[in-house]
Amino acid sequence: MPDPASNAPSQRAAQGHIVERTTLLRHGIATTSACALIAAAFSLSNHGRWDVNLIYSLSIGLTSWLTIELGRWRLTRGQDIPWPGGWRGAALVVAGIVTGFVIGSLIGTAYRQWADPDASTALMHRLWIPLAVTIVASTVMSLAFFLLGYSRHLQMQAEQARRQAAEAKLTLLQAQLEPHMLFNTLANLRVLVASDPQRAQAMLDHLIAYLRATLGGSRSTEHALGEEFARLRDYLALMSIRMGPRLQYTLDLPEDLAQVPVPPLLLQPLVENCIRHGLEPKLEGGHIAVRARRIEGNRLELTVADNGMGLDSGAPALPGSRFGTAQLRERLASRYGDAAHFELAALPEGGTLAKITIANAG
Repeated sequence: MPDPASNAPSQRAAQGHIVERTTLLRHGIATTSACALIAAAFSLSNHGRWDVNLIYSLSIGLTSWLTIELGRWRLTRGQDIPWPGGWRGAALVVAGIVTGFVIGSLIGTAYRQWADPDASTALMHRLWIPLAVTIVASTVMSLAFFLLGYSRHLQMQAEQARRQAAEAKLTLLQAQLEPHMLFNTLANLRVLVASDPQRAQAMLDHLIAYLRATLGGSRSTEHALGEEFARLRDYLALMSIRMGPRLQYTLDLPEDLAQVPVPPLLLQPLVENCIRHGLEPKLEGGHIAVRARRIEGNRLELTVADNGMGLDSGAPALPGSRFGTAQLRERLASRYGDAAHFELAALPEGGTLAKITIANAG
């Protein structure tokens, strides 16, 4: 099975080529538009025919731009900022101005002589005007392109910093959640050691197997929804040893949603709350149903429902009872922002419904 990380450099290179082509096209359109405006200004001020002015302007402007653009690409290959620093940047602009003016003037003069053979050659003494325009226009546009490229570089750095901060926060929240789940399981195991050593031994064996299967991959920021349900199945099997027939559960995950990426231990605290606060205080126990489905607008809906004591049971809150849901809200906000919502409601027939909705998931 190929390693996605091994494709990262090629993917980044492909994205870089796309960005470079887009930038080249955008700069070319801007340069052509500026040349057309300059030609129009010359024509309106009675400095020659409009077609001659347009050819002169396009020939000088596009040649200068291509010289600077190709030189920039050559000198900054593999760099984050798409503009050469120091004296090289200034030298590149000068080279573009000289090359554009010389080649563009030759092209423009050839066209003028072809289009208007009777035109006086006395106009040649006014070449300082297009030279001055070339210097100003090339300098201004090069500065504008540099500032735009540098601005995009700063935006990419800021976006990368935001992603890294969000990932670090998710890792911290997850690191807090894992011991919380483990301590609750160990507390349950402590009760069984005194009351039913045989079941305690079986529970310990399941706990060891569960930790071996889950903690190894729990440091990633996301995994497939199918893996999340597999962990829930292990955890509920573990809890079934302690509660026996008092705990019944259903896991419903459609095949087409199994590969949707979600943060690890997303549903674990909700299932744990159902057991601790809904089913364990109830003499006859009850049922937990965990379901995933796709709803309108390409949204993913995850629900955890139980028929336990409910939110309005009147029982005093246990220590840490709000820990899991508080961490869940923070993790959803860090990972998805406004694209994810969490609701906790009492069911009319008794029990609690926890619902997570994620927009554009998968």
